[in-house]
Amino acid sequence: MIPEAKEELKRADHLIFVSLKYTRTMDVLESIVKRLIKCLEFGLEGLLQLLKKKKKIKEIPTSYKEKIEVTRANFSKDKIILEILKFYSFLIRVDRARHERKSEFRKGVALIAISELGDLIEEVNIEKVKDYYLKTIEFTEYIEEYLKKK
Repeated sequence: MIPEAKEELKRADHLIFVSLKYTRTMDVLESIVKRLIKCLEFGLEGLLQLLKKKKKIKEIPTSYKEKIEVTRANFSKDKIILEILKFYSFLIRVDRARHERKSEFRKGVALIAISELGDLIEEVNIEKVKDYYLKTIEFTEYIEEYLKKK
């Protein structure tokens, strides 16, 4: 699962450092968030496959909420994996929220994620998406090292 995660990171890298640089649209920001989510999903899938291999779970859950719960229950002592789960959950909330555009085609382009209740979840701009990208790289490397040890 890690090679697939790295492929998603390459795609996100290109979107951030090439596409976003020239287009500056909310659509590119949305696409980057989706790529980062997909990358983290591959990492979680690797952890769940490890649990299945060790016979700690019978089958790998299909919904993201169940995946988070099972992973949280089995890795409750690993603070970094718990942090990964929080970040993954946050990105999904941003992705599934209603989006509004801000300063499209300009330097300050941003995706404004608004919850169903009308509350602001996050304003995702170029700097924040770069931070999310770097965080995803760290988490993917951590999961890769964790899986190599086991």
